[in-house]
Amino acid sequence: MNRLLTCTAVIEAATGLALMAAPFVVVRLLLGSEISGASIALGRVAGLGLLSLGIACWPGRDPAGKTAPAFRAMLTYNSLATLYLLYIGICREWVGPLLWPAIALHAAMTVWCVASIKAGATDSSSQALE
Repeated sequence: MNRLLTCTAVIEAATGLALMAAPFVVVRLLLGSEISGASIALGRVAGLGLLSLGIACWPGRDPAGKTAPAFRAMLTYNSLATLYLLYIGICREWVGPLLWPAIALHAAMTVWCVASIKAGATDSSSQALE
């Protein structure tokens, strides 16, 4: 099972990185079509999701704790989505009515993930003192 998860993690993360770096090339190679404009931004967001899926598939030792693969994936996705959507909002022309609420939502989820990590660290250090 670990070999399957590792292989899946590598493939999904590599595809995600390729979509983030050059979505037009990936779409041309996969679908034989060209993309432009806002489609490039959506391709990059899809790349963030695939990268996060790759992280989630990476075998972990702590399936339920703060270092769980799913937790790491959500932290990765939300933090990268916040940064990329913020970049789009500041530097690009594709700003729809839900862009800024989406940025706020992903930022809040990132803060929640980080706060959970810190709370877990505090909980484990207080347990060590007992």
